[in-house]
Amino acid sequence: MQEQYLNVTALTKYIKYKFDNDKHLVEVLLMGEISNFKHHSRGHFYFTLKDEKSQISAMMFSSNAQNVKFVPKDGMKVFVRGTVTVYEAGGYYQITVREMKSDGVGDLYLAYEALKKELQELHMFDEAYKKPIKTIPTAIGVVTSPTGAAIRDIINTINRRYPLCRVIVYPALVQGNGAKESIVEQIKTANEQNIVDTLIVGRGGGSIEDLWAFNERIVAEAIFNSRIPIISAVGHEVDFTIADFVADKRAATPTAAAEIATPNIEALKEYVINSVNRMNRGIKNIIENNKVILANLDKHLEKNNPLEKLNLKRKQIDDYVLKNNLLIENILNTKKHQYGVLNEKLKALSPLIIMEKGYSISKVNNKIVRSIKDVKKDDEIEIDLIDGKIKTMVLEVNSNGK
Repeated sequence: MQEQYLNVTALTKYIKYKFDNDKHLVEVLLMGEISNFKHHSRGHFYFTLKDEKSQISAMMFSSNAQNVKFVPKDGMKVFVRGTVTVYEAGGYYQITVREMKSDGVGDLYLAYEALKKELQELHMFDEAYKKPIKTIPTAIGVVTSPTGAAIRDIINTINRRYPLCRVIVYPALVQGNGAKESIVEQIKTANEQNIVDTLIVGRGGGSIEDLWAFNERIVAEAIFNSRIPIISAVGHEVDFTIADFVADKRAATPTAAAEIATPNIEALKEYVINSVNRMNRGIKNIIENNKVILANLDKHLEKNNPLEKLNLKRKQIDDYVLKNNLLIENILNTKKHQYGVLNEKLKALSPLIIMEKGYSISKVNNKIVRSIKDVKKDDEIEIDLIDGKIKTMVLEVNSNGK
């Protein structure tokens, strides 16, 4: 019996017939994540719908696409209704989507893009505001969940690379209700304590919902206003959050953040050894050069008979000292005479001389009384005499002739 061979077209048509007549494939409800989304110029949608293990090609005609109430983007989780069929020209199956709804993540993406644009216009992403990460830290703070894999990765990496550095954990909720407030509070606490050189803020990977706390405005503002440099470490390499754009440095993973925050102790050891070797070579060169200089100076001293030059300098110094001593003595005598003259003048003008003759000085509130206008009845008067003070009170004030 001669074997019958089908061509590819026939087989494909048969498979398509099976798909088209399977009642379970005519009305299919699927949920998944959009990827490779393309919006055709004619209005059709082409994309892949996937979950953790599988994916299916999808398309949506413009007549149905125009009814979608949001803008589909890669990463969005959606619910679709459609028919699974075979695309004969490509030889693969696909779902032709009639309805598509967002599970709420689409709204999150819109909020994400809106906040990103707003903060960018406020220049919160500008390099001018990025603080440098300290090269040799003494302490590193970590704002994250104390029980997640991220903190273990960070601590292990820091201990391996630079065990001289302390790690201080600021435990925070990193997803769900209260997460954004918890992250902000711990960033503020770290700044108030001011005991770490660098702050790592982040968590392991997850869905957009899991990472959403790091897309909140208050978290972005806390990172931007932090005096301590912050490295963001949110999710995996493909995940970008608002926190990544605001932070002083973005790390693709928590492990990468720990690597950015610390030097490699082995590299430091090598650097120190090389520096010591360079320093030793430099010192040796200096010593050798100075030996040559000293040898030349010895020859120069012998040639120029330094003892005679030294004796001449000594004589010049003695003459200079003698002349200056005479000059200083004359100046002192002159100043002594001037002092005596001025002292006699001062004595002649001193009120004490006058007070020795029986005069006194009266004061009210430490002001000298020069007229009866300076006092009034019941004022206390202090009278300075040559040998002491008298305190008295005004009983009556009379002018001359009255």
